[in-house]
Amino acid sequence: MSFYSPQNAGNEMCPGRTNGAQGISEKVCVQVKKVYDSCMQQEQIDDVNICICDLYPADKQFCYPLTFVSCRSTACSGKLHNLCIDRLDDRPNFARVRADVEIPLEILFEDANGCEGLGYGCITVHKDVILCVPCDSIVPFTAEALASAVCVTGTYCDNNCFKVTVCVTIILKITAEVELLIPSYGFCPIPPCEEFSSGVCNDFFSLPVFPVGCNCNVDNNIQPRSCNCGC
Repeated sequence: MSFYSPQNAGNEMCPGRTNGAQGISEKVCVQVKKVYDSCMQQEQIDDVNICICDLYPADKQFCYPLTFVSCRSTACSGKLHNLCIDRLDDRPNFARVRADVEIPLEILFEDANGCEGLGYGCITVHKDVILCVPCDSIVPFTAEALASAVCVTGTYCDNNCFKVTVCVTIILKITAEVELLIPSYGFCPIPPCEEFSSGVCNDFFSLPVFPVGCNCNVDNNIQPRSCNCGC
């Protein structure tokens, strides 16, 4: 049996046309990633050791020691390791969520000759938080992390390693792929593209094609003749 089977005729919880208010024309079933709960933590972490690899340019022989310039995360998602979700007996629908969040970083540096280079590394931040977790179902929920990091200071240690102070933002989420029934205004009307133009000829092109004539009136008492030219 489908949404549109005769047995579902008149079922308000099925997709279909509707005469809703404010331009709502139908109810549609969409597949989305629903966020059941989410929380954000921001912190400054001092004296973090980061060892970089995959130095670029790859064919460059850098002269040591290196000098730290800057670093920041290279992706908006963090990789979760050692994830553990323990439900709380005294708080129904809540759980203790523990995980190590791995954040990839790109580090910009200069060698002893002033030549710039970059390398890649990562930091791992442990999180231990409480989140609302849905009950078990056929479609499983999952934990995800959004992460961003920026290094504010750094010093070179040895063996392509830096000691940095990093500002970290981590958002932990409990999500699941679900199908939601939502009101719809129909398909989006797609407008034509606006092509980019430098606009150097705009003033010229905005001029009239032909010169506008003058309306001249003669006043017998005033000389000379007065003219009013339209634009």
